[in-house]
Amino acid sequence: MSTIDAYRRKYAYGEDYGTSDFKFGPITLGETPDIIENRGYIPDTSSIMYKLMGATRKVVVGPEIPLYLEAREDLAERMIYPMRNGIVDLNDTKAWEVIYEITKYGLLKYKPKERDFKGFYVTAAISIIAPKYMYEKLFEIHERINEEYGLVRAVTIIPQPLAVAIAQKKTTCVVLESGHGNTQISPISMYPIRRAIVTLNRGGSDANYITAEILRDLGYGDLVQEEKLVRMFKEAVGLVPADLNKAIEFGKREKEKLRTVFKVPGTRIEIDMGDQGWMRFLIGEYVFNPNHEIYESYWKRGMPRPRDVKIGDRIFYGMMDMAEAVIEAVQRTPIELQPYLYREIILSGGNFAWKVPQGLEGVAVDAATKMRIMMKEKGIENVSVSLTKDPQYSVWRGCIVYSVAVPDDYTWNWERMEGWMIFTKE
Repeated sequence: MSTIDAYRRKYAYGEDYGTSDFKFGPITLGETPDIIENRGYIPDTSSIMYKLMGATRKVVVGPEIPLYLEAREDLAERMIYPMRNGIVDLNDTKAWEVIYEITKYGLLKYKPKERDFKGFYVTAAISIIAPKYMYEKLFEIHERINEEYGLVRAVTIIPQPLAVAIAQKKTTCVVLESGHGNTQISPISMYPIRRAIVTLNRGGSDANYITAEILRDLGYGDLVQEEKLVRMFKEAVGLVPADLNKAIEFGKREKEKLRTVFKVPGTRIEIDMGDQGWMRFLIGEYVFNPNHEIYESYWKRGMPRPRDVKIGDRIFYGMMDMAEAVIEAVQRTPIELQPYLYREIILSGGNFAWKVPQGLEGVAVDAATKMRIMMKEKGIENVSVSLTKDPQYSVWRGCIVYSVAVPDDYTWNWERMEGWMIFTKE
């Protein structure tokens, strides 16, 4: 092993720019990365108190954000989520400053004390549909951080689905990477087949929308302005039904088995679902298939319907169900490849991290089981669907593997969009 290889194995570093969470950290963390929300808060720097306290930060990121929060009404204006749909507008200066701050936060937190440290080998993962200028901006951000702090020896950028395939050691598969803002369905044959990618304009944020409406129905409408609370409630009570109609019937018949009270950590707030526990199934189903007639009433009252949007030359489908999206993506590949793709469908991302409580087996299912059921309903039976271990972290793990495996002499190539952008040399 060369000296460079040994150094890279010691100082490999991964970054997963998820639409909701930023996962980051060096190889020394083992199986689980560090994680903060992919957001930044812009405090009112004109405030007298802000100046009296000697505060100087123009953008706050990480766990200190709650200490700077002001009125609820200010959240929409001052809280910046830069990667809502995986794409950041080129001229959105606030969003890019947040990305700079979270990137710097992670690298500074894990700056080694060893004398041989000359910067991390950083592999960053972003949405597979990210335009070229996002790569350019991220390279600029890492170069700026290296110039200021000497933290980045080299950086490369890969698509999130590829990182998942690398982590799972699969060369032929379909990766579904579903986060807060969207879901990427990417057939992979050694490398993502970009012309076959299907993107859904539906992710964890859409499950948040239906969760907020359920909270209103339960009488907790005053809480829905706080997105973090809505997300916490969703993750605590949401269920994926094997069959929505049967699950609703079960829930209305077996009310006690679905009864739940959610206590907001660190507060006196309790959300009691009472006899409406069957609504828990509406949250998970909406992620996989929002076409059930029960959702019509929510759209009529003003909840945003998942809609098709065009970003650049790509259409993000709103209402297409997950199984149909997989079929659409696979059918864009050569016929003789298609059976192999169906045999290896991999689910990754926090939006697939659904649990099955004890006593609800068969009525509620995990994400992989739901996909197998949906694929079978559409006539595709010879499928294998698996959920990555700790689906939130599989992209980061792939980044670490990539950082270790790719040699230094493989420098960045803008035509192939791969390789190292080297800042610090021997």
